[in-house]
Amino acid sequence: MPYVNIKITQEGATAEQKARLIQGVTELLRDTLGKNPQTTVVVIEEVPTDNWGIGGETITQRRSRGS
Repeated sequence: MPYVNIKITQEGATAEQKARLIQGVTELLRDTLGKNPQTTVVVIEEVPTDNWGIGGETITQRRSRGS
């Protein structure tokens, strides 16, 4: 039973976009590794930009200065 955890920043991904991610990852595992879609678990976690850091600063800080 494959388990896939996708983490994205919490910036307004729509329900449709998330559904497409889940479907796409499930199909990729089926087509590439022969995994059963009925037992494939995909979880999307949305992380606030204040809680996601790159290079010693939060995404919020980076975005506020246009980087």
